[in-house]
Amino acid sequence: MDLRLPDNSSAPPASSTAAAPRAWSDRILAYRTLWALAVIVFVLDQLTKTWIVSKLDFPTYWPHEGAITIVEGFFYLVHVGNTGAAWSLFAGQSAFLAILAGITLLGIFFWRRHLGLHDRRVQIAFGLLCGGIVGNFFDRVLHGHVIDFLDFHFGDYIYPTFNFADVGICAGVILYLWHSFTEPAD
Repeated sequence: MDLRLPDNSSAPPASSTAAAPRAWSDRILAYRTLWALAVIVFVLDQLTKTWIVSKLDFPTYWPHEGAITIVEGFFYLVHVGNTGAAWSLFAGQSAFLAILAGITLLGIFFWRRHLGLHDRRVQIAFGLLCGGIVGNFFDRVLHGHVIDFLDFHFGDYIYPTFNFADVGICAGVILYLWHSFTEPAD
């Protein structure tokens, strides 16, 4: 009985046949555009909300209640709270919407390859989107509602009040949809 190991001298080394796993830092840096935009949107959103909280009582809506007039009859800075989502959908459901935001962020992380986050344009879209989601999530956790302050009036129509996180979310979704419809299928 021969107890010698077989001669594998002609077989290539195992390390050359399998790609080495990427370092954790390399995987983070692969999404640096997404991270940078998410941080910028989040910081801008939180700084502007902090400024509004320091300047206007809650709630402040109409100009005669102390709102800051930027363009008379068109653009005001106000201080209102939204316990719902866009256009106050699901009003009073702030805890549910905070949980939904967390699930959405986890979903983006787990399906990042399927979403195409390796593409820089997609990273821009999701950077805006994620920064906005995190900004509004923080509001829900800290205040129990989202702080909205950008108030536009178009004649008799008053557009729903919003914030910079909402701008990031909407811009991110629009950019991703545009990318999805204009990018050729693989």
